[in-house]
Amino acid sequence: MIEVGVNGYGTIGKRVADAVDSQPDMELVGVAKTKPNFEAHTAVERGYDMYAAIPERAPLFSEDGIEIAGVVDELVAAADVVVDCTPSGIGAENKSLYESHDTPAIFQGGESADIADVSFNARANFDEAVGARYTRVVSCNTTGLSRIVAPLQEEYGVEKVRATLVRRGGDPAQNSRGPINDILPNPIGIPSHHGPDVQTIFPDLSIDTLGLKVPATLMHVHSLNVTLESDVTAAHVRQLLEDENRVYVIPEGLGIDGAGKLKDFALDAGRPRGDLWENCVWGESIAVEGRDMYLFQAIHQESDVIPENVDAIRAMLDVADKRESMRRTDKHVGIGVPSDPSGAGREDDQVEAEPADD
Repeated sequence: MIEVGVNGYGTIGKRVADAVDSQPDMELVGVAKTKPNFEAHTAVERGYDMYAAIPERAPLFSEDGIEIAGVVDELVAAADVVVDCTPSGIGAENKSLYESHDTPAIFQGGESADIADVSFNARANFDEAVGARYTRVVSCNTTGLSRIVAPLQEEYGVEKVRATLVRRGGDPAQNSRGPINDILPNPIGIPSHHGPDVQTIFPDLSIDTLGLKVPATLMHVHSLNVTLESDVTAAHVRQLLEDENRVYVIPEGLGIDGAGKLKDFALDAGRPRGDLWENCVWGESIAVEGRDMYLFQAIHQESDVIPENVDAIRAMLDVADKRESMRRTDKHVGIGVPSDPSGAGREDDQVEAEPADD
């Protein structure tokens, strides 16, 4: 059983904690919070042991009716691996804590790539993280791009990727972020940081990215143009992507024409928090002209990196290969959106019987 600690219990941390808790080969040691807000109360209600991320604030938890199991140093000492889900920049400050306890750690995409031995995407470079002490799960947008590039590169070869990323201004709870009523080139210069970040996964990939920020909180939307090394058909590309478990090709007949309806679909499907862990590709957008492939995809910034964090744990501790880890993660998190409202999906989307070794 892998003992996992989660440092930070916000947008990403609470989802990572739930995902870890769902895995039969993992045990959640506990989660660390800086203050006893509603998320801390939710964690305790879920049965998660609470640790004070800032030791001096430990008394605040008991004053608010939350019994803590200890402080963050104790969480790190008890864990086989820690998933750092703190805000950007804080993970870098925490690295010395993990080093002092000789505890492997996973950082999020908001940290600089040089914080870790490897930047990670399960579909693209799982094996590079095997045995690593420190791994960085790349950002939501980089995760979404990598999941598309990997199968295209394997099947056809990729000559060039051009991506325009229309990004949400902030997560639903981030009421201090914007824009409120604007459309911002972000950055105005080219490329945006996403292209170089994808190159931490695919070092030899030729990729240009442009970014825009809009007054929305739901999801990111990508417009992709990929020049392939061989001639293909749109139908073949579509089938290739439909065979990817972490890519959901939205059928035309569902009438899902935007991110809002996608989120509504996820809520109706009973997804926790309305999460969409998969890339959501509009099937009718997949088009091919010669060797140029085009598509639109939506990326749920709050949840698409969650399965990657779970897989990074297994890769670092070398307890499962890529295929088996992704299978376990997908099954127990609940990945695999049915292709129609009746619930009939691909055969590999169906929940299988619990294997004896899980």
